[in-house]
Amino acid sequence: MNTTHLNELKVLEEGYWWHLAKRRLLFEFSIKTCPPPARILEVGTGAGGNLLHFKRLGYDVRGFDIMPEAVRYCNERGLSAVSVHDIAEPWPVPDSSMDMVVVMDVLEHLERPGEALKFAWKAIVPGGRIILSVPACPFLMGPWDRALGHFRRYSSGMLRWELAHAGFESESVGYWNLFSLPAAFVVRGAQRFSSEKHTSEFPRVPRWLNKTLLGCAWFERKILRKSPVYYGLSIMGVFRKNESN
Repeated sequence: MNTTHLNELKVLEEGYWWHLAKRRLLFEFSIKTCPPPARILEVGTGAGGNLLHFKRLGYDVRGFDIMPEAVRYCNERGLSAVSVHDIAEPWPVPDSSMDMVVVMDVLEHLERPGEALKFAWKAIVPGGRIILSVPACPFLMGPWDRALGHFRRYSSGMLRWELAHAGFESESVGYWNLFSLPAAFVVRGAQRFSSEKHTSEFPRVPRWLNKTLLGCAWFERKILRKSPVYYGLSIMGVFRKNESN
């Protein structure tokens, strides 16, 4: 994440439909599989919105981010246990000290994600969880992803393989954000043939459309409680630490 994207996140994360929808899905999974007062470590905290909500729910929170600006902002918001760290390097936490590790849209930024996942495995207690969100649809990989610093987009099979290789068992892996997939086909396709310089900014939408998209996400979330969605722009997964490794 660059400084421009961080500043954008500060403004958007509490009201923009995509951030809100993802956070609500994250908390549904988290409360179900790892309720408070569990010890949670989020890596790639960004502006700290997720950790603030975890803290308000009674979780014991800690976080890492590679950007000093992000860490400073989190500290200013009362998240004193957030520190600067590159998660591709050994993590400065005791082994088996975290009940859950949260990795939201971070894995795709790592050239070798397996290294970070092995550090996560060491940090989590036996039987603990890691919850992840990643961008889906590898065929959509293009200029917007490269502007964001993505090395890849994932299929569910790719994500399962990556986590299994690091010692985790799959508990729940599913797609979400199916309703905006048609628009993504059009926009990302056009970007491939455009000579304009692409930025990492989220497309701004009017208030009425923001509310409409939130409503779509709410409806999709209700469906997800009963049945998996087999395609979408993102994947969210919950994985359990394999105690036999």
